[in-house]
Amino acid sequence: MAWKTMDDVALAGKTVLTRVDINVPMEGDKVTDTTRIDKIKPTVEDIIARGGKVVLLAHFGRPKGKIVPEMSLRHVQPALEASLGRKVVFVERPDRAMIDALPSDAVVLVENTRFTDMEEANDPRMAQFLASMGDMFCNDAFSAAHRAHASTEGIAHLLPSFAGRLMEEELRALEAALGTPQRPVVAVVGGAKVSTKLELLGNLVTKVDHLVIGGGMANTFLVAQGVEVGKSLAERDMGPMALDILAKAKAAGCTIHLPVDIVVAREFKAGAASEVLPVAACPADAMILDAGPATVTELTRVFEACKTLIWNGPLGAFEITPFDAATTAAAQVAAHLTREGKLISVAGGGDTVSALHQAGAAGDFTFISTAGGAFLEWMEGKILPGVAALGG
Repeated sequence: MAWKTMDDVALAGKTVLTRVDINVPMEGDKVTDTTRIDKIKPTVEDIIARGGKVVLLAHFGRPKGKIVPEMSLRHVQPALEASLGRKVVFVERPDRAMIDALPSDAVVLVENTRFTDMEEANDPRMAQFLASMGDMFCNDAFSAAHRAHASTEGIAHLLPSFAGRLMEEELRALEAALGTPQRPVVAVVGGAKVSTKLELLGNLVTKVDHLVIGGGMANTFLVAQGVEVGKSLAERDMGPMALDILAKAKAAGCTIHLPVDIVVAREFKAGAASEVLPVAACPADAMILDAGPATVTELTRVFEACKTLIWNGPLGAFEITPFDAATTAAAQVAAHLTREGKLISVAGGGDTVSALHQAGAAGDFTFISTAGGAFLEWMEGKILPGVAALGG
């Protein structure tokens, strides 16, 4: 997919409408994690350095088209000013004359785009109104690129449009991982349910050389192959789909890796008594809550034989000790290989990011996406409207 970057456009004297993701966690009226705010700083600084004026567009929470005072971006303004090191002008409803009257290096923050239902409806009237506020459109919110909204997709058809630095970084990392990757490629997909990741698995088996399936999803594949999993989470009605994915993988030359040993317990709680057993030996009254050490050893061999890794989802119930062991150990192997320059590692998804941070491995991965739904839809092979609208 072709898309323009900041290097393809001249910004001097231009008002640049810039879609960002500053949907940050709050406690009361205080931002508790400024990561998303900090990540937009290179784009804002670059626009200003090139002589452009920045008008920030963003959503905050899910107000469902209503004005919800607690979800006003006014609450984010102080943290934004602290991160950027400059004053930010907050406006509830932008006016072009007011924007033009501001200094050339001004940064404007427009109120929550989702305070009207016209945003998520991608209403042309809202897109036109937003476009009238500026000369160019910069999309720096990959996390919202899978939604065709007025401030992400509609506006991009009305103004010269390009990707911001964060969006560019994300797209280049994803292209390197799945578009034109260094092979062999291994994908790790975990999580609870196969039903939520059917499209993802179906796409990956045609794109990667090795597919590791973990978490509750693995139990569904085991059941489909006639392996008893006791009281473990498993979607038994998804057996035919699981077998279909196995057949597609075989036809595509993709090797699927399921657990070869398991960690089982009778209780789902921290510190519960557990034991390691062969994969086919789960007691009828027990639950599989993690992959075992022999599985980690096998995954280590796979990682060492590959040049690119894509990771989405944990291998077990990583939130509860000791059932985080396999995810932690495998993540640390991937981090080590990445540090040594032997592996390009890209990961994404909320649980995945949490697990990698918990394992102390996040800092060594080549790229970690915080985009959530957009990352998943990209892995599914879907066209992201917010990216497609940026043109070539």
